[in-house]
Amino acid sequence: MLFTSGEFLFVFLPLTLLLFFLIARLAGNVAAAAWLVLASFLFYAYWLPAYTGLLAASVVFNYLLGNFILACPADRQRRRLALLWFAVGTDLLALGYFKYANFFIDTVAQLSGWSIGALNVTLPIGISFFTFTQIAYLADVFARKVRERNPQHYALFVSYFPHLIAGPVLHHAEMMPQFALARIYRPRLENFAVGLAFLLMGLAKKVLLADSWAPWADELFDSPTTAAVAAGEAWRGVLAYTLQIYFDFSGYSDMAVGLSLLIGVRLPYNFNSPYKATSIIDFWRRWHMTLSRFLRDYLYVPLGGNRHGSVRRYLNLMITMLLGGLWHGASWTFVIWGGLHGLYLAINHGWRFLCAALAKRATVDVPAALRIAGRTLAVTLTLFSTVVAWVFFRTHSETDALRILGSMFAVTAAVPLSTPDIALARLAPLVGGFALALMAKNSQQVIDGSFASAVQRIAASGWRVIALAAIVGAEVTAIALVALISASRGVTEFIYFNF
Repeated sequence: MLFTSGEFLFVFLPLTLLLFFLIARLAGNVAAAAWLVLASFLFYAYWLPAYTGLLAASVVFNYLLGNFILACPADRQRRRLALLWFAVGTDLLALGYFKYANFFIDTVAQLSGWSIGALNVTLPIGISFFTFTQIAYLADVFARKVRERNPQHYALFVSYFPHLIAGPVLHHAEMMPQFALARIYRPRLENFAVGLAFLLMGLAKKVLLADSWAPWADELFDSPTTAAVAAGEAWRGVLAYTLQIYFDFSGYSDMAVGLSLLIGVRLPYNFNSPYKATSIIDFWRRWHMTLSRFLRDYLYVPLGGNRHGSVRRYLNLMITMLLGGLWHGASWTFVIWGGLHGLYLAINHGWRFLCAALAKRATVDVPAALRIAGRTLAVTLTLFSTVVAWVFFRTHSETDALRILGSMFAVTAAVPLSTPDIALARLAPLVGGFALALMAKNSQQVIDGSFASAVQRIAASGWRVIALAAIVGAEVTAIALVALISASRGVTEFIYFNF
C-alpha cells in the first residue's frame, strides 16, 4: 500500500486514526497501541500477505534474543556477545537470502562460466529497513542502552507503519518513550495541522515534482544499451534523475514524519537539503541521515573508525561505503556507487587535513567575497560528484553507466556535442528544480518553524477550534487534489521502496 494511493490516504489512514483514538478512549491506551500493531501488520500484508509471516517471525526472533541478552549477567560477557552475534548473523542471513542470493548466484556463474539457475525469490518490501532497525536495537540492548520487556511495545517499534517500508532507521529510545505519554492517545487539532502539512508537502514533492522528472530519466536509463545518446540528452536524463530521487526521497521522508505526527509521535528527520552540502562529508550528514548514522555507529566505528591512523581510516571509510552501496541493492552498480562515495569521502578528509595544516600557517584573513566564492565552488563540486555517482546508482549495468558517462562528457564515438533538441521548455523545469533544491527552505524549516509557531499561536487564541479546523480542512482538500492528480497519472512507488 503506497502512501500516495487513494486506498491509503482515504481508507486505511482515516480508519486507523479513528479506531486508534476511539479504542484509547473506550478500552485504554494499551488496547489502542495493540490496534496500531495490528493496523501496521495489515498495512504490510496489503503488499504480499505471505511475507507478513516473515515480518512477524523476525519480530518474535529479535525480541526473544534481545531478552536473552538482557537476562544474561553482566559478568558473562562472552555469552552475551555470542547471543548478539547469533542474532545479528541470523538477521543478515535472512536478508542475504531474500535480497542477495540471486546476485551471488549470477556473480559465481559469470566468474566460473557455469550455468546456474536463479532462485525464485521475491524481495520482501522493507526487509532492509526492519532488519537494520532490529540490528540497531540488539546492539543497544547489548550496550545496555535500552531494556524492552513488553512484546507489544517491541512489535510496535518495528512494525509502526510510517517508518516500516522505507525508514527512517530508528533507535528504540527515539520512538517508544513517546508511546508512554498519555497525550498521544487523545486527538489534537494542533498535531493534525502540523502532521497534515508535512503529509501535503511530501505528497506534492512526490507527485508534482519527482514523478514529473521520472519520464525523462526513464527515457535515458531504460533505453536500449546499443542506442547512441547525445551529450545533451544524457545530461538531461541524468539531471532529471538527480532531481527525481531528491524529491522522491524527500517527499517520502516528509510523509513519514507527517503520518506519525497525526498521532503525536515525532520521528527523526531523515533528509536535510543534501544538495546544499559543501562537501561529501556534509552530504552524508544530510542525505538518509538515519542510515548514515547506522553505518557510522554500527560499522565504521566498530571497524576502528579513525582511531588507527590515516590509512586504516580511509580503508574503514571505503569498506563502510561499499557495504552501504550493497545495502541499497543487489548489483555491482550499487557497489560502485558506494565505492565512489567512499573515494569521495577519503579525498574530502585528506583535503580537510591539508586545509587545517595550511590554516595554521596562514597570517592573512580571507576576504568575505572569496569565502562566498569558495563556498559556491564547494557546493558545485559536491553536487557534480553526486550527479556522476547517481549514474551508477540508476543504471542496470556497469556498461550502461559507462556509456552514459561517455555521452555526457563526449568521449563516446559518434556522439554529437551539439544539443539542438533540448529546448528552453525542457531546460526550465530542471533549472527550477535545482533552484528549489539549492535555495528554498526545507520542510522542517518551513513547517516545524514558522508554520508550527503560527499553529501554536492559533491554539492559544479564542478561535482555536474554528481556526485549526479550517486549516485542517484546507490541508485535507489540497491532499485530495494532489491525490487525484497522482491517480490520473498512475500511482508510482517511491524509489526507496525497492531497497
